[in-house]
Amino acid sequence: MSDEEAENLTQEFESILNYVSDLKVAINNKQPTIDNKGKKNFPNRNVMREDGGPHESDIYTEDLLAFAPAREGSYIKVKKIL
Repeated sequence: MSDEEAENLTQEFESILNYVSDLKVAINNKQPTIDNKGKKNFPNRNVMREDGGPHESDIYTEDLLAFAPAREGSYIKVKKIL
């Protein structure tokens, strides 16, 4: 590795570490609150829809496959990696 590459890499690492430390501070500043039942309410949480009946099988298959760069039957064709 040349001196120039090492200098560029050092600057990139510093930038990444500064960004991570900013995220760490932002996360640490969000403290959970406690409701009147003693349950912790975290500021960020997963919100899921209620379970319901499943949709009709294959109703969205063709719409989704239309956006795939390549397909094989009802599957998205991908490059072999092994």
